[in-house]
Amino acid sequence: MLVKKLRSIMNHFLVPIHEIIPEEKELEIINKFGGKKEKFPNILLSDPVIEELGAQKGNLIKITRESPTAGKSIYYRVVVK
Repeated sequence: MLVKKLRSIMNHFLVPIHEIIPEEKELEIINKFGGKKEKFPNILLSDPVIEELGAQKGNLIKITRESPTAGKSIYYRVVVK
């Protein structure tokens, strides 16, 4: 029987770091940007990285991108169906 070893897409150099924000910190981040959770950009529940993270609808996701010119950029997204 052939067993295929699956690799994590999170380790690919083109995939930025994705983290689920704990509920305790969500309100702090939402207040920092002066908005409502519903106003944050969306990311789909079917996104491969979101599936691998095990995120659920309504989770706030922190995405950290590295750039040789801009340094580090942080983005937030809310998981939607």
